[in-house]
Amino acid sequence: MLPNAGAGAAPEVLALAKVVSKLRAEVVELEGVASVTAVLERAKGVVMAQAGVTPDAAYRLLLDRAEQNRRTLLEQCWITLGRTGAEPVAPRPQAAGQTAPVVPPKPGASPFSTSRYVAGGGRPAGHRTLLARLAEDLAAARTPDEIARLLHAVLADPEDVDAVMIYTVATAGSLKLAGHAGISDSMAEQWSHIPPLSGVAAMEAIAAREAVWLEDPEQDASRYLLIGDPPERWPSRAWLPVPGNGPVTAVVGFFRTRQGLFDARTRTLLRRAVRLCGGPLRADRGPYGHDPLHADVDAIQTVFDALSGPAILLTPLRSPTGEVEDYRIDAASPESLDVAGRHGKELVGRRILENYPTVAGTALWEGYLDTLTMGEVYEGEPFVYEEVTAGVPQQSVFSVRASRLGERLVVSWIRHDTSERETRRLDDLQRLGNLGWASWNLVTDTITWSDQVYAIFGRDPALGPMRLEELPRHLLAEDLPRLGSAVQRLLADGTAIDQFFRITTEHGVRHLRIVAEAQRDVDGSPLEVHGFFQDLSALRDTELALRESERANLVQRGVLTAERAIAVRLQEALLPMPEQSLELAGLGVDVAYLPADSGLNVGGDWYSAIELPDESALFVVGDVAGHGLAAVGTMAQLRFTTKGMIVTGSPLPDVLRRLNALLLHTATDPDGATATMVMGRYQPWDRRLTWVRAGHLPPLLIRGGTAEFLPQPVGCLLGATFHPVYGQAVIDLLPGDRLLLFTDGLVEEPGEDIEAGLDRLAETALRLVREGGNETLARTLAALRPGNRDDICVLDIHVPDEP
Repeated sequence: MLPNAGAGAAPEVLALAKVVSKLRAEVVELEGVASVTAVLERAKGVVMAQAGVTPDAAYRLLLDRAEQNRRTLLEQCWITLGRTGAEPVAPRPQAAGQTAPVVPPKPGASPFSTSRYVAGGGRPAGHRTLLARLAEDLAAARTPDEIARLLHAVLADPEDVDAVMIYTVATAGSLKLAGHAGISDSMAEQWSHIPPLSGVAAMEAIAAREAVWLEDPEQDASRYLLIGDPPERWPSRAWLPVPGNGPVTAVVGFFRTRQGLFDARTRTLLRRAVRLCGGPLRADRGPYGHDPLHADVDAIQTVFDALSGPAILLTPLRSPTGEVEDYRIDAASPESLDVAGRHGKELVGRRILENYPTVAGTALWEGYLDTLTMGEVYEGEPFVYEEVTAGVPQQSVFSVRASRLGERLVVSWIRHDTSERETRRLDDLQRLGNLGWASWNLVTDTITWSDQVYAIFGRDPALGPMRLEELPRHLLAEDLPRLGSAVQRLLADGTAIDQFFRITTEHGVRHLRIVAEAQRDVDGSPLEVHGFFQDLSALRDTELALRESERANLVQRGVLTAERAIAVRLQEALLPMPEQSLELAGLGVDVAYLPADSGLNVGGDWYSAIELPDESALFVVGDVAGHGLAAVGTMAQLRFTTKGMIVTGSPLPDVLRRLNALLLHTATDPDGATATMVMGRYQPWDRRLTWVRAGHLPPLLIRGGTAEFLPQPVGCLLGATFHPVYGQAVIDLLPGDRLLLFTDGLVEEPGEDIEAGLDRLAETALRLVREGGNETLARTLAALRPGNRDDICVLDIHVPDEP
């Protein structure tokens, strides 16, 4: 952009700036087209030499191959160029975001080995010497080739590094080989350019800004395009991005002749070696490469990243007269935490007075000014700072120390009120959540457990925390691979984990959960891991009990459904519903039966209306307590026994006594079977009805524009006592009379007195008779009970009017 093409620039300058900007965009576009054209022409030349065809035929062959393999033309050109030397292993396509399957640990490479992760043990103490030598020699390195040869020379013997390749990001996202050591010129030419394809480990390292460790040749060959010689020469490889302030623009590949995993110390060594190479490899690339102000801040932030405890870098913001108006936070250590809960780099860019306005005019503010002016270290007395967050005032006690660094201030502090409060909260959290915290310092190999972790693992605190090698002995075998993979991700890669597993204790199997993360150094190597274990056994037991209950409910529901189907079929066979009114002994009889709307079980309501041998008629309505097959069976027993005894001429009270004895002696339910019943025998020659009841509701008589319930003879529930008393009553029916026999489902409502239901039935029945609903009175009354919770059975006995 032209230097003075701002808002106040002259019109001709603005016009010139637009022309320059347009030309620059066109140049960039032409560079991209030229790059693609060059790749296409080189690929056509290869095909022409291999197949002996013309340029046009070579172009068509490339198009056909791209279509067959579902690639773009540019991808096919790059692959064609890559195959001019040794045949590489083709990458298998992998969907975006797809993760590799968990690979079981190989024998001899157990993820439960402390020596793999502890940064201070298991390796000769020569890494510092190697890094010092590398740093000294890098001062004279000027090109990526020289850097690659230096890395190869330093790491060849101690780490079995046989080759080094350095790639930089080129046009259109492709990679260009910038430097190499340990490989032949022909291989360097073959892999000089890598197109922007999926399944390239070097590109994955750049995109993710994370190292990619290739430690399993078979698995790696299925996931990635392996750059260089086949796995037989280099069974383990690593691609590490070169860290910097902006986007990653370079990646370093290390190729080892040694099989197996990169342990924690080797990973740390390689990360630090690549970090040392960052300066030369990023020459003229960083956004702040020539800005000493930003370079200083970046250097200080790098130091702060390695600090323990809170510390920030303040840059004074001055007025035109030179007075300090405010301070801006330009760097912060990871453990910096303010009263509002902001921490680390969340503080960077914030201004002191904008975020902590009550600091103005205090001794702390004056101390900052004195330190900035005089250079003396400020150490203030503890003070109370209050801030209102989300409407809630929060107070904290701080001690602050400030020292001058050039034209800036380095400020550190201690928060006095957090230790006791956080300890108390942590104890409460562990107790309520049945969890405990744990940490492992990988530098000192120190493991710390809270008291709750010992309780979770059922371990005696006198034995100390469990070592990593001891853990597999307590795991269930089927959980070992999954937890091993999680442990490796946490301790080797520094990736946070959230994993469920099971252990055996003297109290049985426990279901546990581990949530942990790693604290890494500036090179990305884990230094300490911390997290918590949570005992989910009670929750798991509850889940299992719930599942078992659900399973039992499903089984029970299936049984009830089958039972209902059988009971319905049996009931339909025993109680056939007439499609129209019956005529018995000169009477009109209307029958209605309505099963309950809800529930799976069939009720025990029943009726009987038959003509006897002497031309009289028997009417019965009964209700067996309970539901299901047992109730239907009892109903059938009562119905047929009643008919048999009446046909043989037994008096009605005797019939009830014998039915009572029958229920007492044949009930299969431990609590016995009970039933109610109303029964009447009608003689047509004198229109006399003799009736009895056993705990049943009285019949309703509608006569002459009134509706009344008949006076009830004595009679208790069937099956309730061994010494029952049953009386009988007699009524002479008149022409036009209607007599209703019914079960309690017609009148009962939950929470309502039975008398209210009986009164409602009398009013409704009388209204329907007056309105002319004589023919289907029973069915109409039953239909008026929507949402009935119990079965309904109604008999409407009608004495015809005289001619």
